[in-house]
Amino acid sequence: MRKLFAAAGIEYLSVDLDGAAYREGDRGGALRRALAEKTGAVTIPQIFIGGRHVGGATETFDAFNSGALQQMLATEGREVHTEGIGYAYGFLPAWLHPRTPATA
Repeated sequence: MRKLFAAAGIEYLSVDLDGAAYREGDRGGALRRALAEKTGAVTIPQIFIGGRHVGGATETFDAFNSGALQQMLATEGREVHTEGIGYAYGFLPAWLHPRTPATA
């Protein structure tokens, strides 16, 4: 997400629930459980725009590819630069990309 947002010039606030600031007293764990209860999703990241839940990485990539993400951001007065980005799934880590089977 960070790479896509950087390429598109999307400013964001990242709350890193596993970071040092959230370790004491299992604050990050408590926030993660509350987030899962609110969204119904246990995966991270979960993306919100203007308080509206977009979804996880897959839903956010799909929204970018369809133009829905750009529309949500425009509603919030945010610009998105899509030139040269292409298909958002290209920002997934290489180990997550579909691979062709090795030939024998």
